[in-house]
Amino acid sequence: MNDAAPAPTPAPAPRRARVRAPELIGKGGWINTGGKDLKLADFRGRTLILDFWTFCCINCLHVLDELRELEEKHRDTLVIVGVHSPKFVHEAEHQAVVDAVERYEVHHPVLDDPELATWKQYAVRAWPTLVVIDPEGYVVAQHAGEGHANAIRTLVEELEAEHEAKGTLRRGDGPYVPPEPVATDLRFPGKAVLLPSGNLLVSDTTRHQLVELEQDGETVVRRIGAEGEVFREPQGLAVLPDGKVVVADTVNHALRLFDPATGAVERIAGTGRQWWQGSPTSGPALEVDLSSPWDVAWWQGKVWIAMAGVHQIWTYDPETGTVEVAAGTTNEGLVDGPAAEAWFAQPSGLAATADRLWIADSETSALRWIDTEGTVHTAVGTGLFDFGHRDGAADQALFQHPLGVTALPDGSVAVSDTYNHALRRFDPATGEVTTLATDLREPSDAVVVGEDVVVVESARHRLTRLRLPEEAVQVESVAHRTQREATDVAAGRLRLDVVFQAPKGQKLDQRYGPSTRLLVSSTPPELLLSGEGKGTDLFRELELNPELTEGVLHVSAMAASCDDDPENEYPACHVHQQDWGVPVRITEGGAARLPLILAGMDA
Repeated sequence: MNDAAPAPTPAPAPRRARVRAPELIGKGGWINTGGKDLKLADFRGRTLILDFWTFCCINCLHVLDELRELEEKHRDTLVIVGVHSPKFVHEAEHQAVVDAVERYEVHHPVLDDPELATWKQYAVRAWPTLVVIDPEGYVVAQHAGEGHANAIRTLVEELEAEHEAKGTLRRGDGPYVPPEPVATDLRFPGKAVLLPSGNLLVSDTTRHQLVELEQDGETVVRRIGAEGEVFREPQGLAVLPDGKVVVADTVNHALRLFDPATGAVERIAGTGRQWWQGSPTSGPALEVDLSSPWDVAWWQGKVWIAMAGVHQIWTYDPETGTVEVAAGTTNEGLVDGPAAEAWFAQPSGLAATADRLWIADSETSALRWIDTEGTVHTAVGTGLFDFGHRDGAADQALFQHPLGVTALPDGSVAVSDTYNHALRRFDPATGEVTTLATDLREPSDAVVVGEDVVVVESARHRLTRLRLPEEAVQVESVAHRTQREATDVAAGRLRLDVVFQAPKGQKLDQRYGPSTRLLVSSTPPELLLSGEGKGTDLFRELELNPELTEGVLHVSAMAASCDDDPENEYPACHVHQQDWGVPVRITEGGAARLPLILAGMDA
């Protein structure tokens, strides 16, 4: 006979808010399904994660990588579906989305939603956003930005156990059908340089290799790095004075040094971990985290790094073996001035001349430069929301998400205007922008070779040699603004709430001070009469200017949560962060509260 007291009945788990998931619709149709159209009913019995992304967005690419391990581990109970929601006009082209799905090795179904129909149905406000739907078809969580992999993993495991017990879990193969492989020498090449030998070195991004080509730009001499064993989606290349080449090993968050003479490759900067807010921004190069270095250039005795993942420019000093931030605050946007105060938006291309470091600032569709005194200037471009293909005076000209910039012998620069499929030219002497060539499929870089320029046609998987024309190509001007539905808000007081619920088993980390951060600004600046600036609360009372009818609120939020276990002296911690650009329209009867979901559900 057992006289022990009965074990206490555990408290029931709190019930989650459950909202029926809207249907998945998109005019572009489905990719990676073998031609089959899918409906929500096809996912019943599985946990479904919708990943709202767009292929220009570096944070979206980070989230794709964050999800890979989860996707593999729960392949028989979890389905991830990418919902591609374009920012730029080019991203609404179906073939461009197909290319991006292959380029970034997306191994799950993708719904091409060029008109943002499903984005609107799910009230999404930012790229990337993850929506979790349970096996019975109800939305149970929403997460915006990066750093949510641990929270989502916990939730997926909870849902798996809960629905296994209820009998509503269905195991089996998912709907993913891989595309047929294509044989080409290069696959979505990123950047190229001219070696001292006269050969060309190309970063073969999707095959995770470097490829050396003969001077014809076609004949393969050798491949460096067995596929995926050394590099992960390498991009930028810079030849040092001694003939060695620095490689931006983008997805490995590292710089590597390649010696063409011996074939040796070594890591010279980065730990392999992604940089997060609060991490060191200077120090021994092999001990400091980097974030998606996209291009590199040799200037003023250092390697300059376009750190796309954190909207900054860094430097690596080979003499001291150290790295440090050179320009940018990590805030995303277009702000000139002293390097420490400037804002960038996914800088992706660099080119050095004697007195300037040119920068292709892709998300602002801008051409910018740093002078030798450390001041940042903008030559062409106005901000995050305006883009197009327009030649003429620099203050009126437009690019569309350029990824490369190349110094030309006459002092002008060529811009690889990626989403316009064009090679453009800016002449600092005249302040004019012209078009050198069109019909180049997603050009991402260019190299001067003698009197020619060799263009990296990324989406045609080749290098294309052009003779620089005597006269500019005449192109019909087009201008665009990012088409996202504006939120109607009332003039005057507006309550901004960033919704953050720490994942189960975690709490906000207050050990070293506030664990949250909120930064608010606006375009135009006069939209906000009060409420702009930094703070540590995830809410803010804003006052909107009643004399304006529309504008954009820029909101950046960060929260750090750690394991809630008093016995653990070194709890695991996770940083969640996201930037929003929220178009608002000031109308009578508009909302007096603006909720932005960082993690959880808005009560």
